Amino acid sequence: MSIQNLSRAIAENTSSDAFALTLNVQQWETLVGYLQPIETSVGDVLIEQGTPDRSVFFIESGAISVHRVSSKEVMKLAVLPPGSVVGEGSFFSRQPHPANVVVTGAGRVWRLNAIRFAELSNRQPNMALEVAMALGAVLAKRMAHRSKRVAVT
Repeated sequence: MSIQNLSRAIAENTSSDAFALTLNVQQWETLVGYLQPIETSVGDVLIEQGTPDRSVFFIESGAISVHRVSSKEVMKLAVLPPGSVVGEGSFFSRQPHPANVVVTGAGRVWRLNAIRFAELSNRQPNMALEVAMALGAVLAKRMAHRSKRVAVT
């Protein structure tokens, strides 16, 4: 499966917390071997609040909503466009996800789980470092913005 659309979505994302991963064509073709493409439908839950999964999802197309559920309310935290990433907080912290991530517009995401990232780290350490640094930059940008801080997933 081609990763061209994902690389284009990432390159075209101009949001303040954009996932700025810059790879050449050969590197993207290598990275695709570590990712799982997922066709999404409206209502699909990518991340469930309270779960310990360390997967990161790269949004190729569609729309994603991040919201937190409490005993009193459901609070919408963010709507993420193509080229964005979710799951970065738990990827680094190894803590349960603080919010739900739900598909609000059908499309495709690419999943990188912790096991596949460890394999990437062993086989392609420079590329794994680039991915980790780009994820860390998203986390730092979201934490620096008070309104986006709550949307760290």
